Amino acid sequence: MTLDLAIRGGTIVTATDMYKADIGISGDKITVIADRVGAATREIDASGLYVMPGGIDSHVHVAQPQGPGIMLADDFASATASAAAGGNTCIMPFALQRRGTSLRQSVEDYRRTAEGECHIDTSFHLIISDPTPAVLGQELPALVKDGYTSFKVFMTYDDLVLNDRQLLEVFEVARNERALVMVHCEGYDTIKFMTERLERAGKTEPYYHAVSRPEVIEREATHRAISHAELIDVPMMVVHVSGREAMEQIRWAQQRGLKVFGETCPQYITLTAEDLKGLNMEGAKYVCSPPPRDTASQAAIWEGITQGVFQTFSSDHCPFRYDATDGKLNEKGRTSFRWVPNGIPGVETRLPILFSEGVSKGRITPQKFVELSATNHAKMYGLYPRKGSIGIGFDADIALWDPNRKETIRQDILHHGSDYTPWEGFEVTGWPVMTIARGTVVMDDGKIVGSKGHGQVLSRHESDYVA
Repeated sequence: MTLDLAIRGGTIVTATDMYKADIGISGDKITVIADRVGAATREIDASGLYVMPGGIDSHVHVAQPQGPGIMLADDFASATASAAAGGNTCIMPFALQRRGTSLRQSVEDYRRTAEGECHIDTSFHLIISDPTPAVLGQELPALVKDGYTSFKVFMTYDDLVLNDRQLLEVFEVARNERALVMVHCEGYDTIKFMTERLERAGKTEPYYHAVSRPEVIEREATHRAISHAELIDVPMMVVHVSGREAMEQIRWAQQRGLKVFGETCPQYITLTAEDLKGLNMEGAKYVCSPPPRDTASQAAIWEGITQGVFQTFSSDHCPFRYDATDGKLNEKGRTSFRWVPNGIPGVETRLPILFSEGVSKGRITPQKFVELSATNHAKMYGLYPRKGSIGIGFDADIALWDPNRKETIRQDILHHGSDYTPWEGFEVTGWPVMTIARGTVVMDDGKIVGSKGHGQVLSRHESDYVA
C-alpha cells in the first residue's frame, strides 16, 4: 500500500529518544517508522534536519473579548497561521466567561468563532470569571464531561478577579470533576495599592507597570493559591512564572508532594523590566503580566527549567497592535500604565527562542526541548497519546527543524496580527522549516501553504497529571 507521505533521512527527536529513521504517514496518522519506509505519494527529504513533534502552545489568547474599545490583534486565522509558521501544530486558547453571562453560552459562541478558520488544531480552556451556583453546580461539571477539562482563574484584574472564597469553590469543582485548574497568581489588592501610589507620585510611564507588580506580589499570590489547592487537595498549574520567588514557591510545594505544576514563557528568559523604559511610549510594547524582571530572574527561570520545576514552556500570546487606538496606544493608555493593554505577541517566536537559548546554547537537550514544547502540554491537558510525540498511531503533527539555521527575528517575516514583535532584531540559531499538521504540510520555508479550516476544535480527556 502506498503511503500518502514519507519523511526520509531525518533525525527523529522525542522527549526520550533521538534516532535516525523514516516516517510514513497515511491520512492524518503516523503509520510506520522504520529505517526505510515504502513508497509514498509525496516524499520529503529531511536530511540534516530534526524531525520533532509539532509544538503545542497551551497558553494563548485569541479573539478574546477585551475592555471597551480594545481589540486583540489576532483572530483564529491569523493566530493559527502564525503558530504554524513557528513550528506549532496545536494551540490552546481560552473561552472567556464575561460576568453576568452563561459559561456554556460563552463556550458555544467562542467555538463558532473558531470553526472553519483554523490552519492547525485548537482546543479550549475555560476562564471562570463569575462562579455562580448555576455555573459551579451545572454548567462547569457538564462542560468538563464534554471535554473542556481545564480552566483558568485570575487573582487580579477588575473584571476577572475571584476572591479567596470563590477560588476555593472553583477548586472544589475541579477536584470533584477531575479537571485541572490554571491560576494567574498576582494579588489584586496589592497591585491596586501600588498603582494608585505610583499615580499619585506622577509615575505613570509604561515602566511603572513593572514597579506596580513586583515579585513579592507574585510570590504571595502563588503561595496563597498553593495553600488553597492543598486545602482542597486539587492539582494546580501556576501559569507564566516570571522569576525566582514564585518558582521557589512551586518547588517548595512539589517537594512536599503536592500536585502543583509550573509554566514559564519566552519573555522571562530574554526580556527585562528595562525594556519597558523605551521613549515615547515604546515601553508599552513590553507591558505584560507578570512583567519581565531582571537577569537574575532569567537565571532563576533556567534553574527551574533544568531542575524540572516547570513542566511547560508556553507563549502567553496576547497580541495587541502598538500604533493603534484600539491597542497599546489607546487614549487612556497614554495617560497611565494602568490602561495599557496587558500582553505581547509570541506564538510564532516561542519555539525558536527556546531552541536557540536552550538547545543551541547547551542549556537543555533536544529531548528536553520536545518535552517542554509539546509532550508535557499534551499530557498536562489531555491530548496524549493523540498528540505530543512521534509514534505509531499519533496524529501526524510534525515540525522539521534546521538546528544550525541562523535567523534574526523581525516583524516583517512574522504572520501574527500585531504590528510589532518584542524580539525585533533578536538573533536565534535553530529554525522550523516545515510544519505538518495531521499529515498536511501547512508551512513550508516560512510560507503558509495550508488552508483555513484544516484545523479542528478538539475535546480532551482527563489530564495525565490529575490521575
